[in-house]
Amino acid sequence: MELIAFKKHFFSALSEIYPETEIQSFFNILIEFKLHLKRIDAALQPSFEIETTALDFLKKATSDLKSQIPIQYIIGETEFYGLPFYVNKNVLIPRPETEELVAWIINDRKAEDSKNSIKILDIGTGSGCIPISLAKNIPNAEVSSIDISSEAIKTAEKNATLNNVDIQFMEADILNTSNLPYIVDVIVSNPPYVREIEKQEMQKNVLEYEPQLALFVEDENPLLFYDKIADLAKNYLSKNGQLYFEINQYLGKETVELLKTKGFTTIELKKDLFGVDRMIKASFNNS
Repeated sequence: MELIAFKKHFFSALSEIYPETEIQSFFNILIEFKLHLKRIDAALQPSFEIETTALDFLKKATSDLKSQIPIQYIIGETEFYGLPFYVNKNVLIPRPETEELVAWIINDRKAEDSKNSIKILDIGTGSGCIPISLAKNIPNAEVSSIDISSEAIKTAEKNATLNNVDIQFMEADILNTSNLPYIVDVIVSNPPYVREIEKQEMQKNVLEYEPQLALFVEDENPLLFYDKIADLAKNYLSKNGQLYFEINQYLGKETVELLKTKGFTTIELKKDLFGVDRMIKASFNNS
């Protein structure tokens, strides 16, 4: 099949589900991934003949997109903070707002201009996007990460190898963890924070295909991960150590209040690129 014929089929198949701009974006991603054609190449080579194996993949991808399977899962990869990552059904697809959390930590370390080594613990490994990006961008960082899912850790380990960084991954249920292995300078976490009542706001591609364990908490206790991690941070953060969270946009004030009750005295609530409360930095006033 010629590329122009496949493109016509592709747009027709998806036209009732997605806007044209999104379909074009999917098309560009798929042809670059499978045919190694940039957008300009596709425009200049409409008669490009797609080989059978590649065509089978593209047709399957079209069917998957009709079922609203995320494009990142279809091609098995994505980009985060300028780095490549493998993704699959066992890990969340990294979001732009999480990049902002990572950037906050990196910029804080640059501002301190410290040549000393720093120990960082990420809680909730997932794809490894947070710990790997931090290890890649903070000189002298010793980074470790915890996740309850062995399958997520396997994916994160592949991503650490892909990005040539050394991360210590540990399998543990943080809600049932009483002790951390050592004192650290930074704890960062993007834990499950979406309440059941918020499911109606979410798209099908998230609800049906991304791992529920990494997304949702019960309505009655939506801050349980923050409560637990803050308790651990009190005992395992070094002097002047910092705690960073990605948070539920509707629970910013509640999360701040929780941290105050734990004894954190320096708390900063920050909005993301969409203008909603999305991240918190907290520390103890050690002066």
